[in-house]
Formats: sequence, C-alpha cells, structure tokens
Amino acid sequence: MNPHLAQLQPYPFEKLRALFAGVTPDPQYKEIKLSIGEPQHATPPFIMEALMTSLKGLANYPTTQGIPALRQAIGTWCRHRYELELNPETEILPVNGSREALFSFAQTVINPGLGHVPLVVCPNPFYQIYEGAAYLGGAEPRFLNNLPENGFAFDYSALSKEEWSRVQLFYVCSPGNPTGKVLSLEDWKTLFALSDKYGFIIASDECYSEIYFDEANPPIGGLQAAKLLGRSNERLVMFSSLSKRSNVPGMRSGFVAGDAKILKNFLLYRTYHGCAMAPPVQMASVAAWNDEAHVLDNRNQYREKFATSTPLISEVLGTGMPDAGFYLWARTPIADTEFARGLLEHYNVVVLPGSFLGREVNGINPGANFVRIALVASLAECREATDRIRQFAKQL
Repeated sequence: MNPHLAQLQPYPFEKLRALFAGVTPDPQYKEIKLSIGEPQHATPPFIMEALMTSLKGLANYPTTQGIPALRQAIGTWCRHRYELELNPETEILPVNGSREALFSFAQTVINPGLGHVPLVVCPNPFYQIYEGAAYLGGAEPRFLNNLPENGFAFDYSALSKEEWSRVQLFYVCSPGNPTGKVLSLEDWKTLFALSDKYGFIIASDECYSEIYFDEANPPIGGLQAAKLLGRSNERLVMFSSLSKRSNVPGMRSGFVAGDAKILKNFLLYRTYHGCAMAPPVQMASVAAWNDEAHVLDNRNQYREKFATSTPLISEVLGTGMPDAGFYLWARTPIADTEFARGLLEHYNVVVLPGSFLGREVNGINPGANFVRIALVASLAECREATDRIRQFAKQL
C-alpha cells in the first residue's frame, strides 16, 4: 500500500460520527443538519432541463479538455465577473468539481526529487483536501494559523527562510472555509511577493466566491488581483465550482484557470487520470455559467438567513458576519466537541467542531473552541436551529 496513506487523519465527518457514537438526540426535536457545506437550495429547473435534454451525449466519450462551448462559457463568465481575458484553449480547463482538482493538482506540480522534502502551505483551520493532497503527493504540509485576533491573516513569519525555500505549493481559500475571510488586494500583493521570491505555485480555492452579501463589493479573485497589480498569471491557478454558486453539488462541475504552462501539464496528468466530465454535465454547466439571475436569488436567500441568525447567535456565541461564504465560525463557551455533542443530544442540531478542521501548531489548534455552522438549510430551519442553539448556549 502507498505508505503516505498512513499519514492521513480521518476525515472530519468520520471524526464527527465517532464523537456522536452513543448519543441519542431528544426525540421531540427534528434533526437540523448544519455541519456539512452542502447547498440545500433547489437546483434551478433550467439546469436540470439542460442536463436531461443532453442525455444522448452519454453515447460518446468526452474529451478531458471539455467542449469548446463550455470553455467559452467559463471564459465569458470570468470576463463579466473579474474583467479577465482568458484564452479558452490554454488558460481554462473544466474539472469534476473543485475538490478533485485541488487534490490532483498537487500530484501534478509537486516535485519530490529535489533532494529535500517539498512543503505545501495551507491555512489553519482549512479544507482537509489540502493536507491529503500534500501527503499523497510526497510532500509535507505546513499550516499557517488563521486567528480571529489577527483578522484571520496569515502569519508568514511562522516559517523559516529554509522552510520557505522548500515550499512548492501554497493553497489559499478566499472566501475562506471555515472563517469566511476574503483576501484583500494587499493580502494578494504580499502573497505574490513571496511566490516571486521563493518560486512556489499558488492554488487559489474560490469555490465560495459567489456567496457574498454586498452586491457592490464581490470578493476579489486571485487572477483578478494579479491583473489589478499589473502581473501575469505565472505560477497562479484559480479553482472555481458550480456547486455552491448554482446549487448543483451532485453535478460535480467546476473549472481551473490561470497559468497556461501549468495547465498544459495539468491537462496531460488528467488525460491519464481519466477524469473527463460527462457530456450531459458539460451542457448543463454551459447553461449554468451563462445565467446570473439564479445566482443572485441564491445570494439573497443566504443574505436573509445570515441577517436572521447571526445577530441572535452572536448574543450567546462569539461570532459575527463573515466576509463571505455560508458559514458562521462561532466561538464556544466550552470545548467545541462537548458543545457539538451536547447540542445534538439536547436539541438535535448538528454542527461541526472547529478542532476537526485544524491542526495543532506551536501548541495551538486555531479551530479549538469554535464550531462551524453551515447556514445551508431552509430559512425556517435556520431560524429554528438558531433558537435551539441559543437555548442550549444559555444553559452553559
């Protein structure tokens, strides 16, 4: 077996099942699950229609690069959203959701044969795929704590010059999971300067980019930041997805865009990996990227839920409005694992302990004593869950 498999920790939801073993929720309450970042708004009918009318495409093998119409639709969206002019032939590549692409990207760009163990840097707390991708690519992860008292900013000083010299890949997530932190243009400028100095590649995970609260100020993207700073896309690749934007997590559709040289090699890897997108999914994706009305409606639903729940939860837990995304990152008055277990037992609301999303660095797990609350359920369920969370917290 691959020896790197032994380095992997159980996935957060495996830890959650183990934590909840033996817990019997109070039967008077219906379960409300706010633990997993799975959109629960209805999939737009026009996307389902596009999928169904394209089912004849199942008779054909898809190409790894995807059909031109899909790459062109993505390019048009990038132009409207970020004012980017990307070449659909060389700078855009469809993928089966950002998750598989974030993982396989590391297998493409990490070079373990340079006489030292390469490093992969990522936020802490973080999306667990980054760590697994690093280990299984023959690298070692390094975690930069994102602490609320520092505005969830990276502490770049945590790595020595020797460690920075071994960094080959830097995963950044903006808007962040779980904190909701959006990188500013100045944040990007600092990160680009480090990339220039040490030569590492930046993988910008932007799967939450379309869930935000101020229509006049959408989150800045990595490629957009590079353009605003007068840079090229060298050593920079963005990862985007339809899952959150269009409420189609089961469709597994997204794209990567950026440095053409890197994407050429990523396409080569993917050709052998066998991960071409199904033709009907490609056609449904074209329809989704070409429409913004459903995305605005989606944001309005999240905006209403956050406006309802955040002020009330903040009265009993340490939280506030995130910059973007659909998570509340809430500080708990007791250990996060005890809080999650008690909330399930007494009120049948499921949230994710923050410590499951972090790793201890210098004696600190930045996810400890936090819970991630995903406001993905209906407005009525989020209101009900808010009431139950308040009742439970007030008893502590």
